[in-house]
Amino acid sequence: MKMTGAQIICESLVREGVDIVFGILGGAVLPFYDTLPQFPQLHHILVRHEQGAAHAADGYARATGKVGVCFATSGPGATNLVTGIANAYLDSAPMVAITGQVARPFIGKDAFQEVDITGITLPITKHNYLVLEASSLAKTVKEAFYLARTGRPGPILIDVPRDVFIEEAEFHYPSKIDLPSYKPTLEGHPAQIKKAVKLIDEAQRPVIIAGRGVSISGAYTELKQLVETAQIPMVTTLLGIGSFPESHILNFGMLGMHGMAYANMAVDAADVIIAIGMRFDDRATGRVSGFAPNARIIHIDIDPAEIGKNVRVDVPIVGDVKAVLKELNKLVAPTERIKWVQQLEDWRKEHPITEDSHSAGLLPQYIVHQIYQMTKGDATIVTGVGQHQMWAAQHYWYDKPNRFISSGGLGTMGFGLPAAIGAKIGCPDSTVWLIDGDGSFQMTIQELATIAQENVAVKIAIFNNGYLGMVRQWQELFYGKRYVATSLTCPDYVKIAEGYCIPGVRVTRREEVIPAIAQAMAASGPFLIDFLVEPEENVFPMVPPGASLIEFIERPRNMVKALSDSAKLPVSNI
Repeated sequence: MKMTGAQIICESLVREGVDIVFGILGGAVLPFYDTLPQFPQLHHILVRHEQGAAHAADGYARATGKVGVCFATSGPGATNLVTGIANAYLDSAPMVAITGQVARPFIGKDAFQEVDITGITLPITKHNYLVLEASSLAKTVKEAFYLARTGRPGPILIDVPRDVFIEEAEFHYPSKIDLPSYKPTLEGHPAQIKKAVKLIDEAQRPVIIAGRGVSISGAYTELKQLVETAQIPMVTTLLGIGSFPESHILNFGMLGMHGMAYANMAVDAADVIIAIGMRFDDRATGRVSGFAPNARIIHIDIDPAEIGKNVRVDVPIVGDVKAVLKELNKLVAPTERIKWVQQLEDWRKEHPITEDSHSAGLLPQYIVHQIYQMTKGDATIVTGVGQHQMWAAQHYWYDKPNRFISSGGLGTMGFGLPAAIGAKIGCPDSTVWLIDGDGSFQMTIQELATIAQENVAVKIAIFNNGYLGMVRQWQELFYGKRYVATSLTCPDYVKIAEGYCIPGVRVTRREEVIPAIAQAMAASGPFLIDFLVEPEENVFPMVPPGASLIEFIERPRNMVKALSDSAKLPVSNI
């Protein structure tokens, strides 16, 4: 059966189970978009900027576990995807991005809207393709989806010249893929697993650090079995949130720069660290030379490149987290660690996460807590990047997997709104709240049009403090309150929402918070709340740049001492 290149791509997407695609058209992809109506199985979501398409596909992938798909045209359309592709790459989100390219005779001639997008995205994709023959498209799409979802997931880019979309070829969709050079290690080495078991059984103060790899692997049951059998306290990275119920007595929250004080203390005092599906990012470790100074480290990860990259590892185990934990659980001895767990409980009581502030203004922590109470913890929370992101991580308890969707590795402001669209479209029966900052929200605010056009029932909470809040916090603490280029002139978000036929309210007082949240949840479609929060409220705890995890600033009242203690530490990039 002969098909055009565009038809081959569409039919291949259908064969891969794709039903939602995000994109925006342009000249190089017009033949492809002209073909879309022939495939009603593919619901195209028209975004207002290509970055929004990539973030929406990313949010869709994280919420559903499926591969997210986005389209863009050549040149600026393709380059506008780059930030979203990089975001997916660093956070291991499965995505296939299909871009148009100038026709084959014009490649390399600096034609109108030509860029070498495969060259540009080489460092931020798991793999990419420039397809020069329609006959290669079906195999390419099959490979792309296989690569995107297997091993360590990630984004794949397929670049298609305009004339390849209209070229005809025989359609044969491969039944299987054979890539001899791509063989992810799934099973952990038995000898390494035995070494890990020996360390765990002998440990007096073990701590598990769970990362996003646990959720990607679906290893929730296996992790819970290990934690409860061996009575090992556990903490999570930012993107590991939800991999283990936060209400569980052995879950001691998030570690890192804005992690719980008691989580950081646990890691600092541990004699064995079991790192599972995490990559020892600097925001999680603090100063590497001061990280877990007394601990032997076991690192389980499917990507061998991550093991030993940032932190010295005593027992490396390359393999799929779920498969490795299954074998580990067969050997680990049931153990009681009452004294160690009690020590962590004491630290949790002595160093609680609170809403302490020098101001009586409207506090973001209180708002997050009320959203948690009113959703009964049963919502998907999507965030942008900044202070609001940390408050959402700290003050909402996540007992179910894939309910906290945020930009971790790249720290992309503007991620939240389009990612929330993708999450809600992927899981239409779930309650989805976007918790965003006024700075982050304005970076992709045009996607309100996408919400309106598709009637995406996302509930939006903007923490409006009139600043680029996290950068302002750094300027306050480390740059003598010299606020440079962080003050925002914010629009009337309620009026802007109304311009898109989205209802909204403004909240300025504490007593208005609960009624506003109730009004948003009662709305059948999208709803926006503009919370005018305390302008100079800071996120605590905080590990200063260049400090170790134990050198955290906990509350405003001990800020002066903590800052003077860390004054000699080098300041890293924000």
